[in-house]
Amino acid sequence: MRSMKALPDIRLETARPTLDARPLEKRVGLIALATDHTSEVDFRRMVASERIGVYVARIPYANPTTPENLRKMQPSLSAGAALILPDETLDAVCYSCTSASVVIGDAEIEQAIQAAKPGVPVVTPPMAGMRGLNAFGVKRISILTPYTVDTSRPMAAYFAAHGFDIQSFSCLGFEDDREMARITPASLVELARKVTHPQADALFVSCTALRAALAVPGMEEAIGRPVVTSNQASAWNCLRLCGDDTPRPEFGRLWTKPLAQ
Repeated sequence: MRSMKALPDIRLETARPTLDARPLEKRVGLIALATDHTSEVDFRRMVASERIGVYVARIPYANPTTPENLRKMQPSLSAGAALILPDETLDAVCYSCTSASVVIGDAEIEQAIQAAKPGVPVVTPPMAGMRGLNAFGVKRISILTPYTVDTSRPMAAYFAAHGFDIQSFSCLGFEDDREMARITPASLVELARKVTHPQADALFVSCTALRAALAVPGMEEAIGRPVVTSNQASAWNCLRLCGDDTPRPEFGRLWTKPLAQ
């Protein structure tokens, strides 16, 4: 057996290095589904920077995407939020599931997350989508979802209850969010062209699993109107809450707008 060389003396430095108040100036928490392929990637691309950190927790979720299965995530929200930088404050927390947010309710989600992170601003994708549409001052909209009809109904009710006139609502009938993530951005551009009603002033594309944020510029060019998607709007909302108002038109017209009050 080879003999080991003698270890060096280990010296403890007595002078403490200078500490920043935070490693990064702003902190955004993201609560994602265990099965989610898309939200974290989109937030790294659109939110994370040398100034803003994105910190992710995942919570249990099992397909198929039904209102019953979506509602089952509610008890995990507090525990998921508590795992994001425990005992430290955050500048925003996004629960990254559009369909579950309308089934559980924005207020209930906010309450569950703030039980672990008191006072933190909470963002849900439908809430961010509504704020994005309000930033354009539009009321007549078309909606596209990848869900079944049963899972789409609460989405229609949510936007109608917030005063939007839904000119058309189209869904694709998918039950597995992992398959939703495989829909190509190019397909979403063609779908936007097909499903947007002539009288709609904007299109909302629901679902954090969809790679719709990548398709926004193409969709907007195809229909000649603003397009707001779940991840695009959620990322925009979180950045605006962090005080970042930098226009980034490469992510769509929404990213040239301030957060509507």
